[in-house]
Amino acid sequence: MEAGLEHLKRGTAKNVDMMIIVVEPYYRSLEAGMRTFKLATELNIKHLYVVSNKFTNEDDENAIKSFCEKHSMPIISNIPYDSNLIEAERNEKAPYDYNSEAPSIKAINKISDWISTH
Repeated sequence: MEAGLEHLKRGTAKNVDMMIIVVEPYYRSLEAGMRTFKLATELNIKHLYVVSNKFTNEDDENAIKSFCEKHSMPIISNIPYDSNLIEAERNEKAPYDYNSEAPSIKAINKISDWISTH
């Protein structure tokens, strides 16, 4: 999970103008996301956003939202837990090729559209 921090500390993100930090509804993931967000802020990455991933219910979504609000980390989107991703892997297919209408794929497409306009 935190291997990405090593790359940031080495200065490989000096030309990055936008970073999206993906968090899951688990304490360790949220804490790692917060550390990444803080380090990216220190590195003057101007546009920092969070995407919540693998939430299974409203409690998961609210936990991520509450944590991110507490730490001033803006959430731009949510990707729900989606068994289609597991099935795609089992069938050795790309998730989009397996089911382009899956909830997770629709959410990812929205994120892609959002990024292209910002």
